[in-house]
Amino acid sequence: MRYFAPTTVEEAVGLLAEAPGRKVFAGASDLIPQIRSGRPEPDGIVDLKRIARLVQVRSTGTGWVIGAATPTVMLTSHETLATEFPGLVEAAGLIGSDQVQSRSSLGGNLCNASPAADSVPAMVVNDMRAVIATVTGTRTIPVHELPAGPGRTTLAPGEFVIEFELDHAPPGTADAYLRLIPRTEMDIAVVGAGARVTLDAEGRCTSATIALGAVAPTVVLLPDAAAALAGRAIDDGSLPAVAAAASAACNPIDDKRGTIAYRRHVAGVLAKRAVTTAAERARARTNGRTTGGHR
Repeated sequence: MRYFAPTTVEEAVGLLAEAPGRKVFAGASDLIPQIRSGRPEPDGIVDLKRIARLVQVRSTGTGWVIGAATPTVMLTSHETLATEFPGLVEAAGLIGSDQVQSRSSLGGNLCNASPAADSVPAMVVNDMRAVIATVTGTRTIPVHELPAGPGRTTLAPGEFVIEFELDHAPPGTADAYLRLIPRTEMDIAVVGAGARVTLDAEGRCTSATIALGAVAPTVVLLPDAAAALAGRAIDDGSLPAVAAAASAACNPIDDKRGTIAYRRHVAGVLAKRAVTTAAERARARTNGRTTGGHR
């Protein structure tokens, strides 16, 4: 197996075009364990970490650009990003240990296509877009269109994610991500829930996006749960409908981590809690205060 470390997107595209059996990696925190567990070795591996465009966090006039291979430790230590998108940064901070986070990345977490990937529900509720390198240039798609199932993506052979685009949050908007795991840390989510809400000056919900992870082959968006909040205060009157919609939308499996019934129940609980946390943060912003992310 050969190792390549290109320094430009064009060089990486060329290396992949030379041999279809080559694979890219943005951190290798999943690739290396998979090879060691017995999966076939690729003909070559292409490390994206030395391409400057893929390892950056920068603010633009309209939002943020996050390189697909940016170590997650750069996100959890970025105070401005964490203030605007605490849920996204919290989700990134749950990928592995402190040591793993010097290599792990949003691009790797997304393209590994695990149904339980922590960062993906948080990326989806924030309407992030993936900029993809192709043999003819680039294309951009919503993040939720990239996973196709466990271990599968919609990327064509030779394609890889360059960076993610994230628009600035509107006024009165905040996000949150929560998960349930059997242990206290460094475990795979039984259920994960991301939420983003926008409140008006009276505290009524004007917009909401809610997504679940680990309850279906790909992240599940909850339009019925969001509709239950439209024009209403986020309180004991509206939250039961969110929980019910979340439980109903699940398509989980039975395994050693949890039964179908358990996952459906937890999905409702976590969706309600994630919405509540996002709403608390949105109220703080509406009242002129800020809230930051935390690990």
